[in-house]
Amino acid sequence: MTSRDHITLNLTVDLVILTVREDLLQVLVVERANEPFRGWDALPGGFLREGEGLRKAAVRELAEETSLDGGSLHLEQLATYGDPDRDPRGRVVSVAYLALAPDLPIPLAGSDALAARWVPVKQVTGALAFDHAQILDDAVERAR
Repeated sequence: MTSRDHITLNLTVDLVILTVREDLLQVLVVERANEPFRGWDALPGGFLREGEGLRKAAVRELAEETSLDGGSLHLEQLATYGDPDRDPRGRVVSVAYLALAPDLPIPLAGSDALAARWVPVKQVTGALAFDHAQILDDAVERAR
């Protein structure tokens, strides 16, 4: 590859949805149904579709994986993550979104999620799929 060659990459969105339940700051996680990281907890998210904008993809992915209505949330772009090895499927860049809202409803898993649930942020360990632990840390810091 020369210095003028361009790389091919995929674009995803990831969502950090925070709420307060039982007097604790909690984050929405899904259990992945597909490889890579099948069975691991992850933030909701996924690949953009042809002709789809970033926010529209974020709202769609949230609804598909958790049944929550992202259109009613204030979704704020948090950061872009693009380390070359962040996804074993290839070069994937993710635009992460953050929302913080009180007492959000219980999620229902759908599409490529085996489960969806609220977890106290303090109980989430570094064992999230991809680089989602870093994304979560950045989101909690921004929310503070």
